[in-house]
Amino acid sequence: MYYKFSGFTQRLTGAVSSSAYSPQGLRSNVPSESPTIIFTTPTKLVSESSAAVEYMGGNKVPDLQRIFQASDEIPVHLKRGVPDRLLYRTTMALTVGGALYCLVALYIAAQPKNK
Repeated sequence: MYYKFSGFTQRLTGAVSSSAYSPQGLRSNVPSESPTIIFTTPTKLVSESSAAVEYMGGNKVPDLQRIFQASDEIPVHLKRGVPDRLLYRTTMALTVGGALYCLVALYIAAQPKNK
């Protein structure tokens, strides 16, 4: 026998198998209609022009591959120039500053309290 929770009596009651396997408040996960495409949505409808479809942006992958695969002895994390150097130096400064702060905090915590 199958059981199902009754919201009216707040107890388990006998039920048929189909209602026992579909609890109250839960619905099937199958959407009624297909979702709209988010990526590579054309800026023009295909019916507007029979020419090639123009997309939102150009393909940047070949340019980035050319930049990152160049053998110029520059580390990968610095290949894009000034913004990468600024981020790298800021990260290093915060790391060194945080390490020094931790050492100072440990030194202060190691000192005995005066009574």
